[in-house]
Amino acid sequence: MNTSFGKLYLIPCTLSNPGETTVVPEDVLPHTVKRAIDFIDYYIVENEKTARRFIKSIHPEKKQPELNISVLNKHTEIAEHYDFIKPLLNGKSIGLLSESGCPGIADPGAVIVKLAHEKGIQVVPLVGPSSILLALMASGMNGQSFAFNGYLPIDAHEKKNELKHFERLSQERNQSQLFIETPYRNNKLLEDLIQILQPSTHLCIACDITLPTEYIKTKTIKEWKKDKVDLHKRPCIFIIHKM
Repeated sequence: MNTSFGKLYLIPCTLSNPGETTVVPEDVLPHTVKRAIDFIDYYIVENEKTARRFIKSIHPEKKQPELNISVLNKHTEIAEHYDFIKPLLNGKSIGLLSESGCPGIADPGAVIVKLAHEKGIQVVPLVGPSSILLALMASGMNGQSFAFNGYLPIDAHEKKNELKHFERLSQERNQSQLFIETPYRNNKLLEDLIQILQPSTHLCIACDITLPTEYIKTKTIKEWKKDKVDLHKRPCIFIIHKM
């Protein structure tokens, strides 16, 4: 580890809009997140506008014009990653900020963390919320063995095969299978789950986590057929487990 380099701080963000609610413990904020923001002027973020709003909500005294912000998203070229970490190589620390939740977890920031390790730069993770872990904690499913699978295929045939595959894996390995969907397709996905999965398979739906409208329930597919819930445009984590 080169002590002349800066440090890469992984700064957690709320899962909802700053100011609505926060699940970063109050005793943690002043000693870790706020303190880190206090001395960090370089940031790598998914969205500059929401990142600035979050930083202001945590540290109102921080002068916004002093912030040097690089945007990392699906449109960012690989060559830009090296430019983003130049301040680290020059002794300046950088804050990596997810759009929501924890950097590097279902988040494009993982490529920056990997690059930091390759360059011998110290990575400092700060505690904060992860919708994936919060959903799993509240699901009652297997937290000893689980897999996060990201987004399902859009093609109906491929999606069916993937769901059957996850269901089979969950039974063979006693492993909880987590995935997500684009919020406006949530209701269609729930219909697909009810039609494709076996009646005894358990399904947890965890949406709007940490919001006042938070909804987390685990039932069998057979039981879900009798329940009606509107998931349209609500951020959701889906977890299945075939016992």
